Amino acid sequence: MPEQPPYLRIADELRRRISEHEWVPGDRLPSRAQIGQEYGVGDNVVRRAQELLISQGVLEGRAGSGTYVAEPRQRVRVVRSSAREQPSGSPFRADMKAVGRQGDWESRTEAKVPAPAEIAARLGIAEGELCVRTAYEFLADGRPVQLSTSWEPYDLTAGTLVVLPEGGPHAGAGVVNRMAEIGITVSHAVEQPEPRQATAEEASLLGIQKGALVTHIRRTYYTDQGRPVETADIVVPAALCEIVYEIPISR
Repeated sequence: MPEQPPYLRIADELRRRISEHEWVPGDRLPSRAQIGQEYGVGDNVVRRAQELLISQGVLEGRAGSGTYVAEPRQRVRVVRSSAREQPSGSPFRADMKAVGRQGDWESRTEAKVPAPAEIAARLGIAEGELCVRTAYEFLADGRPVQLSTSWEPYDLTAGTLVVLPEGGPHAGAGVVNRMAEIGITVSHAVEQPEPRQATAEEASLLGIQKGALVTHIRRTYYTDQGRPVETADIVVPAALCEIVYEIPISR
């Protein structure tokens, strides 16, 4: 069996000492130099170990102050299911209410944004074709817990009452219900989740450490003819949320 990398060994040691209550929530850890000297490793090894534990919500870094044992936080359950589209109301708000939290979101929409190559490929359009782009911050009790950037082909909804996802009489109705208003039936969604590290911008918006673990979900909605009508990049921080998939079973 290959030898465990030094930073993982140090992370395990720090985690063990926390679980044995040598350090409790709110306690400041010794300096990196002190920990490194105790375990015979360099500052960079300790830094990587601490960054891993910060990304997992075990520790928290405070600028100019040091590294502390984090207070235990209840992770928000994020349920992913195409069957959760509702004629009225929001699945996100319903999920938050179920765990005693207030769910809401903030959004910013830009119309006629040229599609980058990757987005164009996912939507089945040419690179540079115009799209409606909406950036979302989903909030639990006023704190961001999820980010999403949605793209829709502009020519699909141009001139209709649903061209703006968060404006007009159908604001906030969701992709499936908005498309139904203009005679388009959305039959299914495809999601591709993968883990990665948060970018600096994502970390700032979510209030997490740069490089913390997140799940990046690429989601695309399709009509019953197989045409993509919307695609989104959804970012869910591992320390704040757990992702659960509901799989409908047909009988």
